[in-house]
Amino acid sequence: MANVPFIAIEGPIGIGKTSLAKKLSSHYNFHLLQEIVEENPFLGKFYDDIEAWSFQTEMFFLCNRFKQLEDIEQKYLNQHKPVIADYHISKNMIFAKRTLEKDKLEKYEKIYHILTADMPVPNMMIYLNASLDTILNRIRLRGRDIEKNIKHSYLEQLSYDYENYMNEFESLHPEIPIIRIDGDSTDFIQFQSDLDTIINNVNKHLKDLATTK
Repeated sequence: MANVPFIAIEGPIGIGKTSLAKKLSSHYNFHLLQEIVEENPFLGKFYDDIEAWSFQTEMFFLCNRFKQLEDIEQKYLNQHKPVIADYHISKNMIFAKRTLEKDKLEKYEKIYHILTADMPVPNMMIYLNASLDTILNRIRLRGRDIEKNIKHSYLEQLSYDYENYMNEFESLHPEIPIIRIDGDSTDFIQFQSDLDTIINNVNKHLKDLATTK
């Protein structure tokens, strides 16, 4: 399973993870794994009152992502079928550390480590990031009702947290290549040339993966 392409795309809310995952999935004919977002019954309440609804929100995401990855491992990766995902389950700790109080965070971490101990790890990461203005504009463009009440300060903090998370991930997993994309200067939706640049970078790492023993 180690050499089966498993690509995860990460970055802050609204940055374009799902859009890029769909385009790359279509280009490579890889199975597309999309995280469950709007189906979370607590998310709208969470954006209205983070402190009151954070534990329920994070637990829903964790359990659903665990089940998704369990299915992906059995039905695709173990069958040597490549996968591209618009998230990586370790992102859960970014949000949990930002939103949960200490006692709930300790409980959450224990559950998280139990569930993810044997989860498949991507062998390539694509990291999208951009300025707060770009992120806010993209959130407005996609027009999700549940995101209308997201505080700008929360998004700014998450962007900072993501940058720290990716730097830490890179130091802990030097064997996993990370393709970093500046969302302020790259628009793979409007410009095919920008998408082609990303595809060329992915191709290089896929070639390396194919030759890894």
